[in-house]
Amino acid sequence: MSLSRNQRPLYLQIKNILKDRILHGVYPMGTNIPSEPQLETEFDVSKITVRNAIKELVQEGYLEKGSGKGTTVIRNTSASKLSKWKRFTEVLVEKGHRIHKQLLLAEVVVNESGSQPYELFGERCYRIERLYYLNDVPYIHYTNYLTMRTTDIQRSDLNAQSLYDLLEEQDITLEKVRDEFTVAPAPAHVEQKLQVSEGTPLLLRLRYAYDEKGELIEYSRGYYHTHMQNYVVNYDV
Repeated sequence: MSLSRNQRPLYLQIKNILKDRILHGVYPMGTNIPSEPQLETEFDVSKITVRNAIKELVQEGYLEKGSGKGTTVIRNTSASKLSKWKRFTEVLVEKGHRIHKQLLLAEVVVNESGSQPYELFGERCYRIERLYYLNDVPYIHYTNYLTMRTTDIQRSDLNAQSLYDLLEEQDITLEKVRDEFTVAPAPAHVEQKLQVSEGTPLLLRLRYAYDEKGELIEYSRGYYHTHMQNYVVNYDV
């Protein structure tokens, strides 16, 4: 896998990629991640770069190094500044499901006058489309609209890392998120990607994310095929 040869340290990029794989169940709890030589080959980096990435994940409590036993996943949930709630994907991974994502589109778009993205971001914004698979079956389609402050994000980064981790790397911190839920059929191209019949009611999640100054950073629309799996929220009291 190629990394971004920009100012971000390579070990931090690898750390975020490995963390994303842990959170999505690619490396399940109690199993070993690939060996250091395997990761060196995959990312085409030095031994010290891989070791620094693993060291960070050990310090954050995701991994545990054992003498002669490899490096084991001991945590697969993230900590959120905004809420004690677990991410929905983390709930699914804890149940033993596998989640992986496919980047469909990432580009600057010109918004049509009167459209929701136009009302929120003006004439231009960044649009990302992703398809999430539950145990290799299409399950969620997400379209993220982002302020033009975020256009330094590279397509190769989006293939491997969490969008919110990438925003933090650009010194954009999300302080408030509002979610809205309804039920609606998806646009035709989304129905095709999710492999559902025309007019199938789907859970529609609308998300508005703001920075510390109250500026809207992201607006997203997520369609969930809940006939496959209910949307779940676990509350930590």
